[in-house]
Amino acid sequence: MSFSEEMRARNAQEWEAATGHRFVEEIFAGAVPPEVMRRYLTQDYQFIDGFVALLGMAIATADRFESRIRFAQFAAMITSDENTYFQRSFDALGVPQAERAHPVLTAPTIGFQALMRDAAASRDYAACLAVLTVAEWIYLSWADRPGAALPPDFVHAEWITLHNNDGFRAFVTWLRGELDRVGAAVDPESRATAAAFFSRAVTLERAFFDHIYA
Repeated sequence: MSFSEEMRARNAQEWEAATGHRFVEEIFAGAVPPEVMRRYLTQDYQFIDGFVALLGMAIATADRFESRIRFAQFAAMITSDENTYFQRSFDALGVPQAERAHPVLTAPTIGFQALMRDAAASRDYAACLAVLTVAEWIYLSWADRPGAALPPDFVHAEWITLHNNDGFRAFVTWLRGELDRVGAAVDPESRATAAAFFSRAVTLERAFFDHIYA
C-alpha cells in the first residue's frame, strides 16, 4: 500500500465523514441554504493567504525543479480562477467587503490556519505535502461524480467544477504520487511527522464541514 493510501486508511472514519457530508449532498442538489453557503465561503476564503504561503514553502523545500513548477502553476490558478469565483459568489450572496476580508473566525478555520502555518514553519517538504494532499484530495473525492448533473446556481455548480475538472484531477494524482515518493524516501521521523500532519488535516476538514451547520 502506498503512503498516501495508508494515511487515508488510517483516517478512514474522518475521511468518509468529510467526503460523504451533508454539505456534499446538498451542494450537488443545489440545496445548500444561502446563509450556510455564505458562512462556508467567507470562512473558506480565509485560507487562501495561508494556502498560498504553504505552496510557497513547498516550492522552497521541494527536492527537484519539476515539483517546483507544478506548485507554481497551481498557485497561479488559486490566485486567479478560484479567487475570482469567490468574489463573484460574494457579490451574488450579498457579502459586504468587511465580512469578506475579516469575518469572525470559527474554531475550525482558526485550526486550519494554524495547521498551514505549522506545516510551513516546519520547512519539511513531506509535512507540506501531507497538508496539501489532504486539502486537495478530499475535495476531489467528494466533487468527482462522473455523470452527476450540476445544480443551476453557479455558486454551487462552479464550486463543484473547480474541484473535479481534468486539470485538478491531474494535479491531485500528481500530489499523491509526490507524497508517496517522498514518504518512501525520508527517514522514519520525517515520515511520522508527515503522517501526523495528514491526520490533523483530515480531522479539521471534517470539522470545517460540520461547523457551517452549527
